Amino acid sequence: MEQLTEVTVRPIDLAAWAPYALEVQAQAFGLSAQEVAVRLHIVGRHAQQSGVLAFGALAGDRLVGFGYGMPNQREHWWSTVIEPYLAARGHVDWLDGVFAITELHVLPQYQGRGLGSTLIRTLCERSGLDRSILSAIDAETPARRLYRSLGYRDLARAVPFPNTDRPYTVMGARLPLLDRSYSAPANSR
Repeated sequence: MEQLTEVTVRPIDLAAWAPYALEVQAQAFGLSAQEVAVRLHIVGRHAQQSGVLAFGALAGDRLVGFGYGMPNQREHWWSTVIEPYLAARGHVDWLDGVFAITELHVLPQYQGRGLGSTLIRTLCERSGLDRSILSAIDAETPARRLYRSLGYRDLARAVPFPNTDRPYTVMGARLPLLDRSYSAPANSR
């Protein structure tokens, strides 16, 4: 069993840390090597976006978690996919003036230690905006429970994204996020 070392959260250069972030995401999210390669290019494009914020959770010099986001833009691919689902539920205003959490992942062995909460809180606090939006797999997962504990609520469910069989839920929260303690069940991932 791996000894868990102290973890610090700090800003990271998203472009420089992208390969390490994708290693974390692959383990946390179960991505194939092909999916990692595709996402590496996407993260590279995101790193060039205006207003992007990225934070890493580091155990020594090892990235064990990361999160990044940016002010949402309607012309971004993600927004064009979710827009009709938000509009159908009267929530299209959540595409404007919001901070989009793009990715948030923590290595399985470091989950349940508050790193995800610290990462998302830090991103939202530094965004300078008064609302946040994200998408999560449409299932009762530790991630969805975390988001709800922070004040996120479902805006649209069963949203299909191209190239995935899993439906997603789009969630939104007013900022600052709620200050409720969250702890994942000991056996969850």
